[in-house]
Amino acid sequence: MTVNNPYTWGLGRRKSSVARVRIKPGTGAFLVNGKVMEDFFPCIEDRARAKAPLISAESETTYDVFCNVGGGGRSGQSGAVMLGLARALKTQNPAVFEPLREAGLLTRDSRMKERKKPGRRGARRGFQFSKR
Repeated sequence: MTVNNPYTWGLGRRKSSVARVRIKPGTGAFLVNGKVMEDFFPCIEDRARAKAPLISAESETTYDVFCNVGGGGRSGQSGAVMLGLARALKTQNPAVFEPLREAGLLTRDSRMKERKKPGRRGARRGFQFSKR
């Protein structure tokens, strides 16, 4: 039994955000968690970051994009969408690998929040010293 699935999947992570991105050939619709991207990402920089793989691949109106994002804040979520979309585009069309790689869109940004250490107030900050 073969399943004719029109979607190509890509998983993206950034900070503590995770994005599951599905693309299919279409007219250029971009939905994030069921909302239009402009409503979900009100900041222009976040929108530009999320759409960067489509612009690099010159296929803004070629694919419909559907994302499920969770965790973190808006900046991390837009970065996760960017990586997931780039991975899905690479799987769908291997010819766009080079433009995506040159733009740095296939590299996972591994920077995470540093954990709090025992005996300290934060990740690095100690308690205030009192001489008396």
